[in-house]
Amino acid sequence: MPSSLRLPSPLSPGLALTALAPMQDVTDLRFMSVIAHYGSPDYFFTEYFRVYPSSGLHKYILRSITENATDRPIFAQLIGESIPDLMRIARELSQYPIAGIDLNLGCPAPRIYRKNVGGGLLRDPEKIDAMLGELRQAVDGRLTVKMRLGFDDTANFDRILDLINQHNIDLLSLHGRTVREMYHSAVHYDLIAHAVQRVQCPVLANGNVTSAVAAAAVLAQTGAAGVMIGRAAIRNPWIFQQTRQYLSGQPVAIVTLAAVRDYIDRLRLTMNVPTIPERARVNHLKMYLNYIGQGVDATGAFLTEMRHARTEAELFGTCDRHLLREPDQPFASEPYPGLAARPNRETDRALLVS
Repeated sequence: MPSSLRLPSPLSPGLALTALAPMQDVTDLRFMSVIAHYGSPDYFFTEYFRVYPSSGLHKYILRSITENATDRPIFAQLIGESIPDLMRIARELSQYPIAGIDLNLGCPAPRIYRKNVGGGLLRDPEKIDAMLGELRQAVDGRLTVKMRLGFDDTANFDRILDLINQHNIDLLSLHGRTVREMYHSAVHYDLIAHAVQRVQCPVLANGNVTSAVAAAAVLAQTGAAGVMIGRAAIRNPWIFQQTRQYLSGQPVAIVTLAAVRDYIDRLRLTMNVPTIPERARVNHLKMYLNYIGQGVDATGAFLTEMRHARTEAELFGTCDRHLLREPDQPFASEPYPGLAARPNRETDRALLVS
């Protein structure tokens, strides 16, 4: 089924596209609403629906579609390897108000790729060929792909890019690292630029897009149609608004530490459920603060103190001391050097997904 569908209209026609990267256990309905408060991207993507023979539509993830009030298009992401079930779930999701179906071929988490799904499929171009062919027939609307450059290396990269063309994929979101590189290497923007030249659909460049200035540099280097931003949007939810401002030549909004403190309160409200134990609420918020803290102070004092907090009183006391002592001080537009968040079980359990 050839695809002639156009992408949904961007917020600012003529500017590069922006998208919030899907991050499992992060980009749910509540987080999308928080991001929208500070300036929506052009597109949202759901957390992935896990697809297997007995799977259905996860109700919690489905809420991101059925209760979404951001007024922005949302793509439903799938992860799995059972082709009949991918087709079944894609058809079921197509009954809901989605912008399209997105296939995850990029998740680098070992617990995922060991099941031969997500990034694990990049080792098997023939399986990808079959999956995309059947999904293209099953999906009447847009079919998009999120992937990395390869698994161990880029030996299959061009073959998979050619499959993107062969099956008339409508949009490719490309993280510029292999699965094995996780988040540790430099991003290979030259290979994203290569993909932009090789495929016929728009490409969103993904990986280390840390600010509006960085987004402009990535766009200039790759020629991509837009950028997909994940972890940097956790640190700075203003990043999509700032990117539009920068690309259009407008003054870029300066964010103060007081505004960041308000953002943390907004995140807190998303977890304000009495049935959730306090320790779980604290740890969940730390997952966000592990990123936010990269722009609070160059010494890392906030991060160190925050990570030792065990109660909400301790955690929010730390936030007040570091963010309200000089509330008009600007929040850093880029992470301070040496403060990059490292995944750990307590504070960052969910982000190895894109």
